[in-house]
Amino acid sequence: MSEHPLPARSTPEPTAAPAHARLGLSAIFGATFFELVGYFMLTPLLILRLKDDGTSTALAGIFAASGWLGILLMVPFASSITRALGRRPTLWLSALIPTLATAAFALTEVLALWFVLKIAAGMASGLRWVLAEAVVAEFSPPGQRGRMVGLFETMVGVTFVVGPGLLAWVGPQNDAAIWIAFGFLCVGLFWSFLIPRLPDAADAHEAKVGLSGVWHALRLHPLIMAVGFVGGFFESGLTSILPLYGLALGLGATAAALLVSASGLGSALMMLPAGLLADRMAHHPRGRWGNEHDARQRLMRVCAWITLASTLLIPLVAGSPWLAGPVAFVWGGAGGCLYTLAMIDIGSREEGVTLVNSTAVLVTSYTLGGVLAPALGAAALQWAPVIGFPALLLATAGLGCWLLRARREPLGT
Repeated sequence: MSEHPLPARSTPEPTAAPAHARLGLSAIFGATFFELVGYFMLTPLLILRLKDDGTSTALAGIFAASGWLGILLMVPFASSITRALGRRPTLWLSALIPTLATAAFALTEVLALWFVLKIAAGMASGLRWVLAEAVVAEFSPPGQRGRMVGLFETMVGVTFVVGPGLLAWVGPQNDAAIWIAFGFLCVGLFWSFLIPRLPDAADAHEAKVGLSGVWHALRLHPLIMAVGFVGGFFESGLTSILPLYGLALGLGATAAALLVSASGLGSALMMLPAGLLADRMAHHPRGRWGNEHDARQRLMRVCAWITLASTLLIPLVAGSPWLAGPVAFVWGGAGGCLYTLAMIDIGSREEGVTLVNSTAVLVTSYTLGGVLAPALGAAALQWAPVIGFPALLLATAGLGCWLLRARREPLGT
């Protein structure tokens, strides 16, 4: 680790990122891109392999969900591991485990072992998710934090398309497919080793870690949980059941599947502009939008209201199914922007282990929204498609609007 701790955030922030920060950001961007491309090649490939072997759909679904279980198990302890190992070694570890797990997937077909490997890879992914988000937010140039966080989130969204696209191009039946995914993960691991020595977190010895640290962050920033949940619900969670929604509207299978692309496109296209706008509003020369926190919360409120307004169109979508695509685009874009703006906000106010704890709260809440949306949404589409499904979405969007309705102070104070 480095010899010099980071300055406290209470001191004036530099106008430009130091050299180690610029190199660290480049390495984290590169490592994350290649790792996620490999990961999003691997996940559908394994599911298809299981189905080809005669595994039931239910068991294959449980296998896919085991990765999310690993994320949820690890996220609360990200700060503990980070303080014990340091940020750079923790990033190395989070890249190494999925790489080794992928090699093991290629060399064995024992289903029980696959479950263990999937959970372990999910835990490592959760660790990297939290730490990479926190490091990008902390080491971004202060006047460009929105730009960098938005760019990072956009890059992550692109890997959702590139990974499965490469798998389709190579062919899931091709024995080389899993080794190509392994190769991408190896490249990501190499990029992780390029991460420079990072300064010790200023709060490395004082901040709470583990469950107590996450609970402390949640008590300080309750709105992070709410914003993250709404963002995960509309960006990640609804995406997985949009084909079911399309079929319920009477769309064909192809058109219903394209709703997923519409949501992903909205997410990919809107997060970077949201980050750029957050920078411009937060650093307006005449302070037109208030202080930095006020500016970001104004944008969050706008995103929440856009989500609610688009959800109010559901009755019209039933009579005009062509509206489903634009509505899905808005859901994905607004949900992604909520997550991005929350990450920018906590990154502007915190650093070190404290920032890792707050990021863990955001990631946990986003994941919960992503898990509950398909479960509750699918049930509503089956049992009450006319009333239940719109009511569920309106209640979630309305919750975000209500919590953000008139708050002027920084999130969580």
